[in-house]
Formats: sequence, structure tokens, C-alpha cells
Amino acid sequence: MSGPNGPNRPGGPPAGAEAVLEALVRAGATVAVAESLTGGLLAAEFVAVPGASRAFRGSVTAYATELKGSVLGVDTALLAARGAVDPQVAAGMAEGVRRLMGADYGVATTGVAGPDPQDGQPVGTVYLAVAGPEGLFGSSLRLTPGRATIRRRTVEAALGLLSEALRSNRSRGPEG
Repeated sequence: MSGPNGPNRPGGPPAGAEAVLEALVRAGATVAVAESLTGGLLAAEFVAVPGASRAFRGSVTAYATELKGSVLGVDTALLAARGAVDPQVAAGMAEGVRRLMGADYGVATTGVAGPDPQDGQPVGTVYLAVAGPEGLFGSSLRLTPGRATIRRRTVEAALGLLSEALRSNRSRGPEG
């Protein structure tokens, strides 16, 4: 089941960066990303598309936990209590990058790519969030270990979650 607020799993095949950017342009919307475990891979997917600047505003790779607070505005008490691998942290990152970059949508990735567990979370634990005009969308993943695979699948899932948020906004119509 999908919708704003709370953990969701995007349905259907993952949307490619080109298709997502086309949907953003059609909607007259922009996107910015905040990345942790993906380390810039999501931003790279967007900028690999010719004309990406029509919708892609920029990115923050906040790999260090303290940067999630100082740069993106994630509640430092939340970071201290829960660590960086948490669905509320992903939501704060998405909201923070949206605000920081003046984008219509903010997308965030945080999790554990490995090789070791982090913040009490096992390798393969991932949290994603999209903050947009229609609210907050979240997703959690439990991926099979393998650092490169975890990072790649996280990017695919983030593109899918953003695509889902865009579809939700379109289904509400111009007044919703």
C-alpha cells in the first residue's frame, strides 16, 4: 500500500532517472537529493540525463552523521537517540534538502551498505524518503548484503518512490 506519511514500498518497476525527470518537467517541478549510503549515486543518475538542469536543483552528500544535523537540519536529538539509520532521519533529510535547495521535492537515502552494521542496524537496512507538495512518502528496504548491490538497489528504489510521489500529486489534480 502506498501514500503519504509512514513507511511504504513503491510498487511496480523502478522508474529510471530520465522518466522521472521528464515527469518533473511536465509537472513544472524540481527535485534535490540528500544522500548518505548512496554517496552521490542518485545525483549522478540525474545528471547523466541530458537536460537534467530543467528539473534537478542539486544534492548534498551528508555521509557523516553530524552533517545530517548541521547542513540538512535533521534534529540533533533524534540523531543522538536513534543514529543516522532511521526512517525519521530519512524524512528530516528529505525535508531539509528540499528547503535548502528550494526544490519542490526532496529525496533522501540513509542506511547501511556495509561491510559492518551501523547504529545497531544490520547491513542492508535502508530508509528512503520523499518530501513534496503532497506530503511525505517513506520506504524501508532490507537488502541482501553486497555493498555495490545495496547502493544500486537503493538508487532504483529512490527513483521509484519519487515517481510514486509524482503520480500521487497528479492524481490529486490541480487543486489538491
